[in-house]
Amino acid sequence: MADASNPVFEISAKTEAKIVQSDTPYLAMTGADGTAPFSFEQEQNLDQGKELAEAYASNAPFPHIAIDNFLPPEVLQYCLKNFPQKLGANGEAFDRAQERFKASFNPDVMEPGLRSLFYAFNSMPFIRFVENLTGIKGLIPDPYFMGAGFHEIGQGGHLSMHADFNHHKPMNVERRVNLLIYLNENWEAEYGGQLELWDQGMKNCVQSIIPKFNRCAVFSTTSESWHGNPQPVNHPKGQNRRSIALYYYTSTWDDEKVTKTTDFRARPGTEDKRDWYVKSNEFYDEYLPPFVARKMKKLNHKIVNRKKD
Repeated sequence: MADASNPVFEISAKTEAKIVQSDTPYLAMTGADGTAPFSFEQEQNLDQGKELAEAYASNAPFPHIAIDNFLPPEVLQYCLKNFPQKLGANGEAFDRAQERFKASFNPDVMEPGLRSLFYAFNSMPFIRFVENLTGIKGLIPDPYFMGAGFHEIGQGGHLSMHADFNHHKPMNVERRVNLLIYLNENWEAEYGGQLELWDQGMKNCVQSIIPKFNRCAVFSTTSESWHGNPQPVNHPKGQNRRSIALYYYTSTWDDEKVTKTTDFRARPGTEDKRDWYVKSNEFYDEYLPPFVARKMKKLNHKIVNRKKD
């Protein structure tokens, strides 16, 4: 079990008191009995999110909210029953200092019922809820599901603190909102894997959200919205940490903005490691002529691979 003296547990307890509670599933769906295909009811969800917009905007350290009983639980039971057993096409596996024992599953190669659910997350009724909640109009879903889909972190795994990539290059749009739905039944704080939100200077953890079943966490993404789940997963029965990850964008990207990939940062007083390979490549792209930048990135790649060998 995790160390009970870890200050993140006290923060988790304080954050728990702020979680929005819903007596019935917050969003109405067809397929609420767990029978695919799934979709969101337009009329019943038209104004959802508006009553939480003020709280969302004012929450520290940056706009965010967490909602329990978010979807009909039978829908998420369907997700667990049909959760992929191995990576399909476009899936990714990570095992490095910043992303340990993490896997990402692309929805487009899942079975039909799961595909219908993820396509529903890209539909107008769901996007309207996200717009109502965040106050960000004109949100654009990602048909590529780039980095999105099912996420799974194994025992001992973690995701270090970071700010997300800001530019979806294939669509030339700007990343604005992350939405996570957790699939972990009977999950306790001591099992690790909390979603931590840190202040702009990466000095203090402000919120620690336990990834409980049917809990939804939504937050605005900027270059200083530091988040992650750095506490290693440590479930007594070996259960992995599972979630649904969704990202939304706006057409506000322009040539004056600088493309940034995921920026990992170290927590004070820890052995966390920054991704200097990525940061140096960004430096080359921003400050060197393209020809020189390509040469330097190739050299960088060779050095990293040599260290692995």
